[in-house]
Amino acid sequence: MTDLEKILATIPKKPIHIIDSQFSIDVYTPLDLSVSNTSLEKYNITTPTGCQEYIDTVLTNAKAKVAYGGYLEQRNLYSNTPSFNSASDFVRNIHLGLDVWAPIGTRILTPIDGKVHSFKNNTTSGDYGPTIILEHSIHNVIFYTLYGHLSISSIKELYIGKEFKQGEILAEMGAPEINVNYAPHLHFQIIKDLQENFGDYPGVSSKVDIEYYSKNCPNPNLLLSIEV
Repeated sequence: MTDLEKILATIPKKPIHIIDSQFSIDVYTPLDLSVSNTSLEKYNITTPTGCQEYIDTVLTNAKAKVAYGGYLEQRNLYSNTPSFNSASDFVRNIHLGLDVWAPIGTRILTPIDGKVHSFKNNTTSGDYGPTIILEHSIHNVIFYTLYGHLSISSIKELYIGKEFKQGEILAEMGAPEINVNYAPHLHFQIIKDLQENFGDYPGVSSKVDIEYYSKNCPNPNLLLSIEV
């Protein structure tokens, strides 16, 4: 267990709302977008419409309203993104965050007290679109959380150092034409060392680099505890 994981383990283990609390945890359902899920063969999940069609099917079958999952999940979702597939030995398809899939405009809540480290509209194909990174300190250990695929309005009035308390509205989910062509969702990631990144950080890793990234980006559910 890394030092950051030990710190996260000290946080009381109760579900933390990362999106609008109108969605109670009992309307969440796990979502499997991994390469081993044969149900995905019927859908073109590399497009927002195809991916949303599959998500809607999962939500309907589970009688749920919110889907979540994806930490260290190997996916075909990025197979049409050139920047993720530039070299055969370094194909980036292992997801480093936790995705929460909900309607466009769903409000995103601050999970723990923090302040804005940086923000940016990352418009490259396959990236996050509007993105916010918060800085946190627990027991004098500094770490970061990243929020990707937001709306443009989410970053319009931000400034570095702006403080947010747990449960405050931080942002909202963006539409596919804003979030760089994904079905509406939040990408939530915990990061120990930002490595001088500003408003961006890799959210998908290759197999070659996964040992480092899995240690630097621990499971977001160590904080959120939203397993159902």
